[in-house]
Amino acid sequence: MFICPYYSYESFYRMPEIDPISYIRFLNASPNSPAIDVYLNDRRIFKNLTYKSFSDYVSVPSGVYNIKIFPSGNNLNPILDKRLPISAGKIFTMSSIGNYPNMGLLSIEDVRRPKIPGKAFIRFVHLSPDAPSVDVKLPNGNVLFPNVSYKGVTRYLPVSPGKYTLEVFTSDSGKKVLYIPNIRIIPNRFYSVYAVGNVSRDPKLQVLIPLDGNSYLH
Repeated sequence: MFICPYYSYESFYRMPEIDPISYIRFLNASPNSPAIDVYLNDRRIFKNLTYKSFSDYVSVPSGVYNIKIFPSGNNLNPILDKRLPISAGKIFTMSSIGNYPNMGLLSIEDVRRPKIPGKAFIRFVHLSPDAPSVDVKLPNGNVLFPNVSYKGVTRYLPVSPGKYTLEVFTSDSGKKVLYIPNIRIIPNRFYSVYAVGNVSRDPKLQVLIPLDGNSYLH
């Protein structure tokens, strides 16, 4: 965990305070990748993340970071080497995307927003490298998230708590590619439905539904 001391400066007037600490976690969403290690400024922060695995969140000071991904146990030839800004007071899910060895990195902000009493928030994240744009619907045909393309991240949608079934269709042909029953939604929580895997080959398309950090990180 990275810790940054907080300094306050006195002046004739007080500027609004911005928390200098942000939080990041990592998702390995590359369908055919080996287990990976993630380095931040040449320091390993996440170890042995297999496909579909999420790390815990770690705190980091804001700044520009060098992120490297290696096959687990190897730190000589990175699969990915990228510089990435991390803004102050934010929460991010960093995700490996694409197919190994041509992997990319997608930074997904877990947006902080006021909670609505008695409501939860849900969004959809399209990380399937060979899937076309999709529509996410309820069984009654109501469209929650239309025309979400690869690497697309929708806005959070407020919903009432309860159990939900989602159906995912290709936007162009209307073919159903996913059926997701019995998603349990608890009030005052933020959820992302991550679509990972492939439509045309193994590993097949499926979803991951973690609790996002904006539910409990302050």
